[in-house]
Amino acid sequence: MSSNPILFTATIKQNGEMNAAFVEFPFSAEELFNKRGQVKIKALFDDKVEYRGSLVKMKSDCHILGLTQEVRKQLGKTFGDEVIISLIEDKEERIVEIADDISLIFNESPEAKILFDKMSYTHKKEYIRWIEEAKKPETRENRKIKMVQMILEGKKGI
Repeated sequence: MSSNPILFTATIKQNGEMNAAFVEFPFSAEELFNKRGQVKIKALFDDKVEYRGSLVKMKSDCHILGLTQEVRKQLGKTFGDEVIISLIEDKEERIVEIADDISLIFNESPEAKILFDKMSYTHKKEYIRWIEEAKKPETRENRKIKMVQMILEGKKGI
């Protein structure tokens, strides 16, 4: 497949009753990417909001792409609105940036670090984001300790 972006317009659909949205991918992922399952992608919505995610096959005929609340907020769009999407397959390795203070707690618990390193990009990102969203320093400290406990208990994400 060429690295030319795939461009299409789609209507934002609501996932059941949830505050979750998706668009249908109107092409065959199998033909374009040679993949039947999940396809990691980089998308650009309405030429302004960048997003890294995956095309996934739910109980649908076609692959779908989720639109997070954050993306919808940045676009100022909601269910029923049209969005222009440009996407390419994402072949870059996905690396989660880990702040120094979080690295330090992993140094104290090498076992947790080994388990963390085996997790998917998404689960790692969830843990790190959860810690970084703490507004107070003591909350951040508590979350770091809790994260190590959760990882050692085998929890794969928040």
